[in-house]
Amino acid sequence: MPDRLIRVNAYTTFDLLDGFARGHDFEEEAVAVLNVTAPREDPDHVTLELELDNTGLTELPAHAEGVTLSAAEARELAGELEKYAARVEAAQGDE
Repeated sequence: MPDRLIRVNAYTTFDLLDGFARGHDFEEEAVAVLNVTAPREDPDHVTLELELDNTGLTELPAHAEGVTLSAAEARELAGELEKYAARVEAAQGDE
């Protein structure tokens, strides 16, 4: 991904996922990088970032999206991910 805003290395949470961007007049698909971090010293939040490979996009300039979560919000998100992962596994018979 040229013009990458999120550094991708051995510590990146996920790289090369299937991603998409949706707007009022468009929907595009591209390779995506998803990363979760917290400050190294005195962490007080969790950051979740997503970047789509801009070489595959025509409607959006190079950019990354992110949210800052408290520890409680990060745990709530983790719980939601676990719940929906279990639902997908059950539907696919992967329990």
